[in-house]
Amino acid sequence: MTEYPKRSPHRCPTHPGALLREIIVPALSISKTSLAKSLGISRQTLYDLLAERQPVTPAMALRLQAAFGRSALAWLNMQLAHDLWHAERTVDVSQITPLKQAS
Repeated sequence: MTEYPKRSPHRCPTHPGALLREIIVPALSISKTSLAKSLGISRQTLYDLLAERQPVTPAMALRLQAAFGRSALAWLNMQLAHDLWHAERTVDVSQITPLKQAS
């Protein structure tokens, strides 16, 4: 089994829109308008996803899976890693006391 170097915890995980914008869409020989139509979404939704203003939802993940073959779960996990990284840096949990279950 191949081991890959771990990403620095200080580096934000890649947003799925960046993967689409930088690698997948440029490799296609269709316009963004045609891509949006084939995904069954508006051009604005596609542009927002590519600009990382729109998250990959379960419905979008299913559309991306159908179009590109990568599993819907992989798309969602990519979005989750991105969102969690940001939440860990913005949500203050310092005042929360850990709760213990009664035995």
